Order: sequence, then C-alpha cells, then structure tokens
Amino acid sequence: MFSFKIMENKQHDLDIRYMRMAKIWAENSYCLRRKVGALIVKDKMIISDGYNGTPSGFENVCEDNEGLTKPYVLHAEANAITKISRSGNNSQGATLYVTASPCIECAKLIIQAGIKRVIYSEKYRLTDGIDLLERAGIETLQLKDADRE
Repeated sequence: MFSFKIMENKQHDLDIRYMRMAKIWAENSYCLRRKVGALIVKDKMIISDGYNGTPSGFENVCEDNEGLTKPYVLHAEANAITKISRSGNNSQGATLYVTASPCIECAKLIIQAGIKRVIYSEKYRLTDGIDLLERAGIETLQLKDADRE
C-alpha cells in the first residue's frame, strides 16, 4: 500500500510537470482566440507535440475577418497525433497532455491512436469528447493545479 501511494504521488508530480510543458508549448500557436498545446508521452519520454494552428504551408492566421476560427485550423491533439505517423514512434498506451479538453473529433483520433490516458487542464464548452473517451475506457483527468508547483 505504501509503495503504491508513492508511485501515485510520483505520477501526479509528472502529470503536473508535463502539463506545464504543454502550456508552454501552446505559446507557439498563432491563434488569437485560444492557444492550445499538447504532448504525447510514452515511457516517460515525449514522443510528440503539437499546438493548434493552420496546416503546413498555409499562412499562420487562424481567425477570419470576423474573428472566427477558420475551418481548416488543426487542433493541438490532431497535430501531435499526425506527427507520430511521420516518426518511428507509436502512441499505443501513451498519455496525452492537452491544455483544453478534446473535442469529439480529436477524441476519435485519440481512441484510434491507442492513447490510454488523457490529462487536460481546462474544460472545453462541450463535453462530448471527454464522454466518448470515457466510454472507450480511456482514463481522463482534469488537472487544474499544474501551475502550483
């Protein structure tokens, strides 16, 4: 029991650190409305990262003239997951750290990518993404204290 508690505290400390890193990574986004960062971690190694933004080769402008997000802007989770496909890594059994809870479309990608834990900081206005992840048996955790360490 004692060693399990130590391991649990150690994992919580790691979760806080990786979430802080995801928040820093979000600063790379050119989006004005919301900057979101994501890290995929497997075996205590960051195997991918992403932030919300336009596809490669597009101008780095996420909002239209009315201030609405352009429909082709990629979410941070989608960017991190698609980067995996261009590397020698795979995300089977990994943890995704993301600064905003995933939408339904990203949740589907997360499930298909074999990610087993999703740690997020702020709740998105819709919860259908988190609901789908939980239905798929993926551990989800809102971590609000990532700035306190």
